[in-house]
Amino acid sequence: MKKLFNVIDKITLRKKLSEESFKRTTCSFYKYFNIKNLELFRDHIYILCSNLGILGRIYVANEGINAQISVPNNNLKKLKKHLHEINELKNIKIKIGVEDDGKSFEKLIVRTKSKIVADGLRIHNFDPTKVGKYLSPKKFNETMEENDSIVVDVRNHYETEIGIFEGAISPNKDTFRQSLPKIKKILKGKERKKILLYCTGGIRCEKASAYLKHHGFQDVNQLEGGIIEYAHQVKQKKIQSKFKGKNFVFDKRLGEKVTEDIISNCHQCNKPSNSHTDCAFEPCHKLFIQCKSCSMKYSGCCSIKCYESSKLSKEEIYEIKRQINNDKSVIQNKIKKTIF
Repeated sequence: MKKLFNVIDKITLRKKLSEESFKRTTCSFYKYFNIKNLELFRDHIYILCSNLGILGRIYVANEGINAQISVPNNNLKKLKKHLHEINELKNIKIKIGVEDDGKSFEKLIVRTKSKIVADGLRIHNFDPTKVGKYLSPKKFNETMEENDSIVVDVRNHYETEIGIFEGAISPNKDTFRQSLPKIKKILKGKERKKILLYCTGGIRCEKASAYLKHHGFQDVNQLEGGIIEYAHQVKQKKIQSKFKGKNFVFDKRLGEKVTEDIISNCHQCNKPSNSHTDCAFEPCHKLFIQCKSCSMKYSGCCSIKCYESSKLSKEEIYEIKRQINNDKSVIQNKIKKTIF
């Protein structure tokens, strides 16, 4: 079968999205299950989503599927129907975004990966299906109050920076693969304690809970549906939110407000702010927190150097982009050597 992928340029995609007359809903789903014919499954999912006008990012691997997507409202029921017709996905839960205008993605990407979440694990006899006990948001709140409970945030440091459960331990790492061994190290000697894990939508807790159980932790629990479901129940069932601030999300919104608390500061002026952005100087593209005032002052750039560099000609910027790779340290070094 011919490989299926987007061939439309960014400008055209953005224009097309802005001209849509219908509303969209941002949602996500994941499932760990064995996929035998990965390319065939990938193409089937691409065709399904393309036919329904779905945009977003979907990863498929031999271990399962992980999707963050934007769905036309009139096709949401059709998506659920088609997914449920796939035997392994018949009971899959689709989580709806909290703060959402549906414009979270501009194109459809469906990629095959070695894993649906990069965990870096190479452990003999590790069984990722032996996960912890699921706790509803209400039960999670109640269990947090127990004396032997330890709450652990398994997300990355830039996620916890803008929102976190009160009293939670954070590994403060850049990636999930770095976080797992750090979490185990932090919890060493607490194998009999009640461990409460949480993440954005639940997928990282699946691996983290199985990882801790593999290493002898006896009472491992995880927030069912993650912060996304927790935020919904805070609003719908009026339960107390022990999560403060924003929930970081991996689309162009970069965050959904759970409470009005602002627990982070602008990286440039240090004033309260919880708005992540990517540096407007494309060769840098650094993720950072920036307030509205600094965004205007630096035109969305992370530093004076990037702001000044953004004024270079298109040809000069293209040359910088051509020379650098995805390693951030290499990016910064080459920018300095090329421009400054």
